[in-house]
Amino acid sequence: MSELTPLSGEALNALRDDFDANGTNRLAMNAVTAAGIDKVARNYDRARLMQRRFSTIVDNGEATHQDRSGRCWLFSSLNVARFIAKKNMNLKEFEFSQNYAMYFDKLERVNYFLKDVAALVAAGEPADSRLMQHLLADVMGDGGQWTMAMNVYKKYGAVPKDLFPETASSMNTGEMNTQLRHMLHTAVAHLYAVKDDAAKTEQIIAEATAAGHRILTIHLGEPPVSFDWEWTDKDGEFHRDGEITPVEFWNKYVGPAGLEDYVCLVDDPRAEHAKGKKIGIEHLGNVAGGDATEYLNVPNQFMKDCVRKILVEQGIPVWFGADCHPFMDRENGAWATDLFEYGKVYDVDFDLDKEARVRFADSAMNHAMAFAGVDVADDGTTTRRWRVENSWGTKIADKGYFTMSDDWFTEYVYEVAVPKSMLPEEYQKALEEPATMLPAWDPMGALA
Repeated sequence: MSELTPLSGEALNALRDDFDANGTNRLAMNAVTAAGIDKVARNYDRARLMQRRFSTIVDNGEATHQDRSGRCWLFSSLNVARFIAKKNMNLKEFEFSQNYAMYFDKLERVNYFLKDVAALVAAGEPADSRLMQHLLADVMGDGGQWTMAMNVYKKYGAVPKDLFPETASSMNTGEMNTQLRHMLHTAVAHLYAVKDDAAKTEQIIAEATAAGHRILTIHLGEPPVSFDWEWTDKDGEFHRDGEITPVEFWNKYVGPAGLEDYVCLVDDPRAEHAKGKKIGIEHLGNVAGGDATEYLNVPNQFMKDCVRKILVEQGIPVWFGADCHPFMDRENGAWATDLFEYGKVYDVDFDLDKEARVRFADSAMNHAMAFAGVDVADDGTTTRRWRVENSWGTKIADKGYFTMSDDWFTEYVYEVAVPKSMLPEEYQKALEEPATMLPAWDPMGALA
């Protein structure tokens, strides 16, 4: 590596002189140090003129709250599911237990991680390789994908929230995740120590799995194996199912909608990844033996068309993943690509397009939500703005519901889950082909 040139005193003085020579810089400094960059850069005209009316609204009731956790993918998938369950039970309000879903997701991830790493250790993967270090750093986060959520619901079902409510650790997962991660790191070190002994390897996996179950149950409680279900619907009529298992409950009240058969469409903008082809991420999953986490790479406009048709024609919410941070007004609940004028404040040209942002680690999916409305122009196809059901509570935005401009969808939405039946024949055939597998650290493997 060539020697790096230090920042000299002369160069620093020149930077100071250039800064002071422009009076706008001092005005910007005075404003931003007092009020913060978002208040100074906020585009007043864009903010006040941004409409929050929609030609189609899907009413899903009160917004949920993931608190201090990264469970947005579970909240948003269960928000889609609860819309269906509410219709089937004729309820005005209903919520599934996100704690129940997280419990089994993390338990399955303990098993998935241990088996995956044990195979790598046996194959001679060095402990300090990029892959192993990535897996060790990434283990036991809260994020996930639509397919991973469906793997949990298919195997374990779901329960009403009041039968397995939130705990201190489900609402603030940091300390629990730290302990789980420490336990798994310890197990991996032990696997390397006995890598040539199959019996001891299996013993370490079994003991770590038991420890994971124990830690999760201590933090989150013991999930119900079955429960008595009865309710009074919004018309005042009483219903009783009697004893039912979580899988039976899911299959009865959500199963007919076929959410498990949805496919994930992604917009990978990199030129080397062709549209109309499947991609997958190595070592990404939660339930061993479950469906693989794979995506069909399609044009962004096709994603929009699918979401629009589902909202307008079927009237149900649509799960999606996006990079939620750029140009977000969290308090007022808005996203638009011109909502903040950071470049004008800093006198910097932020000129990366979507492909460059992905390629140079400037953008990736980091949050999952559900589309719950759209404004369509009079031509019946052109989308103007989108209504978004978030999982950040009711005290921000429009009681928890956000508004997204159509151009923001183009630039920062990466994934949507839609029925397989919506795909044209060429895309249906593409699903039957093997996926192009990308490394574990690829940005398309980012979790919501």
